[in-house]
Amino acid sequence: MTFTTRPTLQGTFGMVSSTHWLASQAAMGILERGGNAFDAAVTAGFVLHVVEPHLNGPGGEVPAIVVTAQDPRPKVLCGQGPAPAGATIAHFRSLGMDLIPGAGPLAAAVPGAVDAWLLLLREHGTFTLAEVLEPAIGYAGAGHPLVGRVGDTVAAVRSLFEEHWPTSAALWLRGGRPPAAGEMVTNPAYADTLRRLVAAGQSAGGDREAQIEAARRAWSTGFVAEAIDAFSRRPFQDSSGRPHAGLVTGDDLAAYSASWETPATLDWHGYSVAKTGFWGQGPVLLESLATLDALDDPGAYDPGTAAGVHAQVEALKLAFADREAWYGDGDGVDVPAKALLSPQYARERAALIGDRASAQLRPGRPDGAQPRLPARVRPGAARPAGPTDAATGEPTVQSDGVTRGDTCHVDVVDRWGNMISATPSGGWLQSSPTIPELGFPLGSRLQMFWLEEGLASSLAPGRRPRTTLSPTMVHRDGEPVLACGTPGGDQQDQWQLPFLLRHLVGGQSLQEAIDAPAWHTLSLPGSFYPRDMEPGVLVVEDRYDDSVLAALRAYGHEVRVVDGWSLGRLCAVTRDPATGVLAAGANPRGMQGYACGR
Repeated sequence: MTFTTRPTLQGTFGMVSSTHWLASQAAMGILERGGNAFDAAVTAGFVLHVVEPHLNGPGGEVPAIVVTAQDPRPKVLCGQGPAPAGATIAHFRSLGMDLIPGAGPLAAAVPGAVDAWLLLLREHGTFTLAEVLEPAIGYAGAGHPLVGRVGDTVAAVRSLFEEHWPTSAALWLRGGRPPAAGEMVTNPAYADTLRRLVAAGQSAGGDREAQIEAARRAWSTGFVAEAIDAFSRRPFQDSSGRPHAGLVTGDDLAAYSASWETPATLDWHGYSVAKTGFWGQGPVLLESLATLDALDDPGAYDPGTAAGVHAQVEALKLAFADREAWYGDGDGVDVPAKALLSPQYARERAALIGDRASAQLRPGRPDGAQPRLPARVRPGAARPAGPTDAATGEPTVQSDGVTRGDTCHVDVVDRWGNMISATPSGGWLQSSPTIPELGFPLGSRLQMFWLEEGLASSLAPGRRPRTTLSPTMVHRDGEPVLACGTPGGDQQDQWQLPFLLRHLVGGQSLQEAIDAPAWHTLSLPGSFYPRDMEPGVLVVEDRYDDSVLAALRAYGHEVRVVDGWSLGRLCAVTRDPATGVLAAGANPRGMQGYACGR
């Protein structure tokens, strides 16, 4: 029997896996009270705002993939807000910028997470708004023991808060210091915001759906929108080193609504893998799986060997190059989605994988189309480093393996067969100054855009930023069997690829596949400010055998060895349609994620 850091849980009642134990247990509590997977997921989502504020918040976003017991077809819930109406390339250029800042008010997209969670609750939940928000209100109002990384994050941005973001200092530097690990911490303003949403709902009468709609209005056109509009007009220092006001207005919030979409899918090895559309990075995973298949080499599926890792890394590099050239959202963006996922194109891409690691960015030509890359990442382009600070970029794993934090993730499956994979992120405490009346900041997802016309991911009002958030749903014979995901920015689909290969092809249990040694490449343009790339670099946990590391170097990879338990934050739940048996696993890295169920 292979040792695992914790058991793969099994049962028939319900399973939850998330990046924080309090969110997992709060969601499980909802299942125990008769709620379904969607009631539980919404509960977890709002708890994560409170207990992992350095990783996500109400001012951020959430994409999710959902299946119901009545309809097993996957649907994408898009809680990714777009660029506000004032966010034009001309505006940023007028400020002397060639990159969108990685932190500060200017970097904020329209917040989408709360509206998405409430839409999910209205359409597929069974509990009232008051019931699902009760745990988050309790933790925000009465307090919760803080995980140490929140305090570490606050300490990293302490001077920024003290010198430039006083509203954030008032919340996170109480007593003149960052909060300590295990300290009971409250967020009274956010607790009050949630109570006001509940009260707005209850004022609409006793109908559950009417209450949720009233709360959505209070968010998008009521007191929340008013506070965001007023605060966004105030200038604060951002990662450009200068103060600027934000661009999100009350009109932007009023114009936004979360939506349901058809996922991008790939039939693969008897499974159907579903991801968000090409407005996000999710199809990178699908392209990578298709390319590995086209190699027609069983050894390419094994993440435990140097040959397997090499093939997988090279397939990912090709897919990420396509992400840079072809993925995007909005009018005027013609994504060749069908061609990118076609067997013929996969064979063309597989032919580029040889026995030497590539350090080049090599986008393809689906249907013969000519790719266009941002000037900053074209071959031979100078990449001037932008100013950075502890507030910039997504809080993820640094290239040396040091963990500054991650996004969040939650998977839930219930006894009826409802299942969801959701990846909430953005609006973390270091992304932008705290709005004091609301108890949370806005996000910084606009940094995904380029300030260059004519690209798939060029900035334009109303477009969604090409998010890195990438939940996954897997079907077999038309039935959902697996929901999974991980934090990690550009690493999200990199860490999911070997997990899926280990579990679906190699037959490992959920926990075995999650625990196994991980890796990722930095040989791709970063999605986060200052958009850097480290050609040829492969970051590998030190639990790989020395012979594997030596072989990877022989392939030409610049191997960077890091701590053996530092890469990946995977969560996963499964359901066997034949038996009804449910299972769950959770990541031990960071000693924070947890699964529960029975």
